[in-house]
Amino acid sequence: MDHSLYFEDLVVGQHFESAARTVTESDMTFFSMLSGDWNPIHCDQEFAGNTRFGERLVHGAFGIAVATGMMHALGIFEKSAVAMMSISNWSFLKPITIGTTLRLRLTILEAEAGESKRVGRVNRRLELLNQNDEVVQSGQSDMLILKKLA
Repeated sequence: MDHSLYFEDLVVGQHFESAARTVTESDMTFFSMLSGDWNPIHCDQEFAGNTRFGERLVHGAFGIAVATGMMHALGIFEKSAVAMMSISNWSFLKPITIGTTLRLRLTILEAEAGESKRVGRVNRRLELLNQNDEVVQSGQSDMLILKKLA
């Protein structure tokens, strides 16, 4: 079943939440391999144990990647998204550690029809929440989205 939403379906203030997933050791290892980021805060328990966090931290960029994946999994932009135009004002508010359970809350901030008959621009707030409902990362993302054809 197609759950895609189009420009006309979105309302400022509307929000969506993804399913949750727990971050694993494998997630962090694979992200280190993919990114090439082997900073000791991610991969050296002895080093990380002596920081103020007392344990290894998952890469900040991992959170951004998970947020975009969770956004895709919502299915609301499956057939309507044209392009993500930006990620901006991204903040790392709380650490993500192995065992943290994350979910995405997406809120429509603005919708601009513009002059195109085919696409509009939508600005969204993306918030990664942990198992305690705390925002661990957040930012904004503009996208071009298809309009319904008349």
